[in-house]
Amino acid sequence: MITQEQFQKEIQLIIKNAIREDVGDGDHSSLACIPDSAEGKAKLLVKDQGIIAGVEFAEQVFKCVDPNMKVERLLSDGDEVKYGDIVFTVAGGSQSILKAERLVLNAMQRMSAIATKTKSFVRLLEGTQTKILDTRKTTPGIRALEKWAVKIGGGENHRFALYDMIMLKDNHIDFAGGIKKAIQKTQQYLLDTDRDLKIIVEARDLEEVEKILEAGGTYRILLDNFDYKTTREAVQMIGDKCLTESSGGINENTIRDYAECGVDYISSGALTHSVHNMDLSLKAM
Repeated sequence: MITQEQFQKEIQLIIKNAIREDVGDGDHSSLACIPDSAEGKAKLLVKDQGIIAGVEFAEQVFKCVDPNMKVERLLSDGDEVKYGDIVFTVAGGSQSILKAERLVLNAMQRMSAIATKTKSFVRLLEGTQTKILDTRKTTPGIRALEKWAVKIGGGENHRFALYDMIMLKDNHIDFAGGIKKAIQKTQQYLLDTDRDLKIIVEARDLEEVEKILEAGGTYRILLDNFDYKTTREAVQMIGDKCLTESSGGINENTIRDYAECGVDYISSGALTHSVHNMDLSLKAM
């Protein structure tokens, strides 16, 4: 997995690129009618309910736009919120507040939606050994924000990208000439390049599970689109030889049943690709 330093670099890139995209050569709406010297204060108002996420990110945005802005937190990332709650206030130059407003709202609305959905999945798994994972099915350019939101909601991050973990899926296996060849070639590649990366291998049926176990060296087996019966059989076959993960069309109605099959993880792209933004607004005080 990526380090905290790498992750923070991703966040800073997102902020800088978003400001470039939104502000360009100036926020002319504010520049036209608000004096440089004007000071103001605004509050982040919740107009929905769920789990708030992105407070720390918002603070970084305000600091990047204008280091003199002051944020007072009233709620923190991961807190449950309801209509009418105030998450924080921000004080400083009025032009600076307006310049940061849209980026803060866009990010927090989406992050809060993801954290809220993740928390709902986490609650459905309570009492089982299974943990919820995100995927790479994220919005291009803001993956770090969306994976951060999953963590805030109580989920766990899968690999961040293609470079921090090996994941051999159906196409890799087919192109490589089969499961054993794919695993063997991967293990040799890691030796040749002196890389220490965990290997996850996707299985499409019990026969492939058996082949993965015979090859050895796999960190986790991904049971893709298995039904409940086959999932239980696979978990028994695998035992403590490696970790297990279920994936493929799992939703709120089926996630508990898959967890009760005994898998260690369930991954869901829906955590990041199928959410409705939480309604938030930044209002002048």
